[in-house]
Amino acid sequence: MVYMMEYSEDMTGKVCIVTGSNSGIGKETAIALAEMGGRLALVVRSREKGETAKNEMVEQTGNSNIDIFVADLSEMEQVQSVAKQIKDTYEKVDVLVNNAGAIIGDRQETSEGYEMTIALNHFAPLLLTYELIPLLAKSESARVVNVSSAAHSFGDVDLDDPFYRNSYGSMKAYGTSKLMMIMATKELATKLEKLDISVNAVHPGFVRTNFGRSNAGLGSKIFLKLTSPFQRSPEHGAETQIYVASSPEVNGVTGKYFADMKEKKPSKKVGNEELRKAVWKFSNNILGLDWDNQIQSVSVSA
Repeated sequence: MVYMMEYSEDMTGKVCIVTGSNSGIGKETAIALAEMGGRLALVVRSREKGETAKNEMVEQTGNSNIDIFVADLSEMEQVQSVAKQIKDTYEKVDVLVNNAGAIIGDRQETSEGYEMTIALNHFAPLLLTYELIPLLAKSESARVVNVSSAAHSFGDVDLDDPFYRNSYGSMKAYGTSKLMMIMATKELATKLEKLDISVNAVHPGFVRTNFGRSNAGLGSKIFLKLTSPFQRSPEHGAETQIYVASSPEVNGVTGKYFADMKEKKPSKKVGNEELRKAVWKFSNNILGLDWDNQIQSVSVSA
């Protein structure tokens, strides 16, 4: 299968990391990048499923240059651990696709005390990007692609109760996590411009995968069932993130939100600078991230 070659460039020699890549749109994204010649790093939760996906990719693309890394990305300690493994394996990273995410039916907390949806969908991509800055900075023009959702439009950030201890709804938490992700994308783009690292968010569309079907609440499951005739295939759903990860048309574009392979305007909430900066400060304080120091250390060592 040939993916959108008219939009893409030769990825030979480029290291491409895709999280949540053993199934769904993450898998299709990895297949596309492998077809273009990229060296793939699959970050998955299950080694068994990762090996199965890798074997299918090798058979389909003829590209055996695929590595597997295992981590539960809802746990920040494991995010840091897998980042270290990646740094020990590669000299640079050219593309990071933060694809892994979930809708969680009943409220859950991670072992570190964070609400699961926010931890997996927002904290993990932010932390993994931070940890991989030294390798991204070694690429000629690295790209970070954050897979968000149009669901961000009904997200509602409440920094007085960021982990929904008082009021939880699976779709509300999901929407909020994706809103926070886009807000962080916009803030981060400004931070990383001097390192020639672009950061963009994408909406893959309403995709027909197993995403959300086992973890979502009853209302969400009913909604997914009723709307199934209108959902895209994983191949179609992956197109926008493949495009933003590889197309020459996106060279130098950063801090934007894409859908259907076009730049789109996100929710007006993203434009609320006061709230956006508050979310940025909250997130980095929780994770203990100092972007200015990280960027400065990379700049000095370059």
